[in-house]
Formats: sequence, structure tokens, C-alpha cells
Amino acid sequence: MNDLYIGLMSGTSADGIDAVLVEFSQTKPHVIATHYTPYPETLRQQILALCQPGENEIQRLGELDTLLGTLLSEAANSLIHSQSLTAKAIRAIGSHGQTIRHAPNQPHRFTLQIGDPNTIAALTGITTVADFRRKDVACGGQGAPLVPAFHHDAFASASTPRAIVNIGGMANVTLLPTAFTTRLIGFDTGPGNALLDGWIQTHQQQTHDQNGAWGAQGTLQKTLLTQCLSDPYFQLPPPKSTGREHFNQAWLRHQLASLPSSFTPRDIQATLTELTAQTIVNAIASHLPSGDILVCGGGAHNTFLMNRLTALAAPAFQVRSTESDGIHPDWVEAIAFAWLAKRTLEKKSGNLPSVTGANQASILGGIYYA
Repeated sequence: MNDLYIGLMSGTSADGIDAVLVEFSQTKPHVIATHYTPYPETLRQQILALCQPGENEIQRLGELDTLLGTLLSEAANSLIHSQSLTAKAIRAIGSHGQTIRHAPNQPHRFTLQIGDPNTIAALTGITTVADFRRKDVACGGQGAPLVPAFHHDAFASASTPRAIVNIGGMANVTLLPTAFTTRLIGFDTGPGNALLDGWIQTHQQQTHDQNGAWGAQGTLQKTLLTQCLSDPYFQLPPPKSTGREHFNQAWLRHQLASLPSSFTPRDIQATLTELTAQTIVNAIASHLPSGDILVCGGGAHNTFLMNRLTALAAPAFQVRSTESDGIHPDWVEAIAFAWLAKRTLEKKSGNLPSVTGANQASILGGIYYA
């Protein structure tokens, strides 16, 4: 084995760390080992609290930055030990970190991910590449999504247009036309699992809707769906990105405030599922007439959501998991950040200006040497 990298990912769902050991010497990325570290609920709530303004933020941020750096290090070390390797066998770690604020449209634009890469490099003994998003923002971009360049490398087809959909806390799409010279587009479509997870946490004390079973018992409320779809974000043209700063439980309460209170919690969960599915399909259909939709991220495990995507996309699009192309849906983003680390060390650009709106393609991230 050679050209080994580790990718570390913690998304907007803030449920845990995806870690993958991957080799890039072959035509397609070869996954050697994976590891998942779930966050304790107390830690998850600490992360979510930092996503909104609050008291003593700097102290809480500093402590959580170091704590997450330690947990990310432990996830990487678990992968290494599981394969009886040493740190010297790994060329680099690519760590996305945990996004706690994303504000690329404010007058003083910024995005912030924590999970101290100095701690990762020190505790693993492996050179770590991190802080990928801020260079793109500095160049006028949204800083997200960054995975479309990897999606093109891993999933593009010469015969069939494809949309790669990642459904995490937010949902994003990469549109891959068959003509590789055509301008590639990718953007956040809106909420993925974030509203669903927050709603079931409030009403069922569960972190997520297993297989979408609770939402599937509800009835779609069209007035609520129409109200949610009226949010201006859904009409914005790309490039665009969003996060919990916009789509959160306060946003949902605002949508509900002007509507009848007769909706049951399950009805609202069913409607939020439809919101995610419709905004994804609408976004794809506005750019591609037909093709394949390949889904990754936690939303790929929500049977109800996948069924709604399939129904809404038919007959123009065929919906399936990225596993059909050899990459399990749980690990696509972690692989992407290993790939981005490789690009950085090779002094190659990692962003796509046509996706993020940046004024130039750039080498992303900071390098923290072991």
C-alpha cells in the first residue's frame, strides 16, 4: 500500500466523527478501513449551542476546539491501529472539522470550523491539513460546498448525467453533465436532516428519525409545505450555501406561527421530509433534464426520505445510493477531505469557482506538520 491518507469529517448534523483510511494510487479511491465515533449527547448539545450566539462563547469555543481535536486524533489513531500501521505509513490527514458558524453573505464574511489541527498533528504524529473553507471565502466564494471537485473525480459518467446528493444536516448537490467540459455546478439545496433531527429530538427525545418511520406515519400538510417553500433561499440562484444559522428550530417555529395549530408532530415531521425531498429534486431538475441521482450522507438511510426522492424524481431520474458505484454513502465526505488534503500537499487547487463563486481556483487549507 502507498499514498495512504486519512479523512476526518463531522458534518452539520453534529452526530459524530466519520474517519476513513483511503488509498489513492488506484483509478478510484480504495477504502481500506473506516471508523465512526458517535458524540455523546452532552457534547452534541455543546456543539449545537455554539452554532447560535450565546454567553461566554470564546471560552466555550476554545475548550471545545481542543476537545474535538483530541477526539479527531483518537479516531485517526483507531484506524491506524486497526490495520497494524504506524503514523509513518500515512502521508497526511485531511480534517474538515466541525462547522459552528457559516456566514459567507455578511458584510464581514466568514466561516468557522473547530477541531484543533495542531492537536491532531501532535497526538497522531501525522501531518494534518485542515481549515479548508476559509481560503475560498477569502477569494470571494461561499466556502461550500467543497466536495463537488471530488464528486466529479469519483462519480462522473461519460454516458449519463448525474446528480450527487449529500444529505447531512444540510443537503447539497453536485451536477455532473456528460460533457466534462461543461461548467460544473454544485450548491446547498437547503435543509437535509437538521430540521428533522431537531423536531424528533423535541417531541420523541430521539436524535434522528430511524428509517424515517415516525415521519412516515404522519400526513403531509400542504399549507405548511407551501409556507416553508416560500423562504427566499430556495429561489436564489447558485452559487449559494447555507447552514444552521438559517434553517433551525427557530426558523421552523416562525413558519408554524401563522398557520393553524392542528398539525400533529408526526404531520410536521412528514412535511419536513417532503420539504427536503422537494427542494433537492427541484434543484436538480432546474439544471438537468434527466439522469441518475446518487445519494450519500445520513439521509441515504432514511427510507421514507429516499422513497419520496424516488417518487418525486421519476420518471426522469433514477435514484440510488452511491454504494452502487462502489463508495458507501457514509464515507463519501470523509474520503473527499482526504482527497482535498492530497490536493493541498500536491499544491493543486481544491475549490471550483463555478461551484463556490470564488474569483479563482485556490490551494485550500493550512498544513500542520507532524
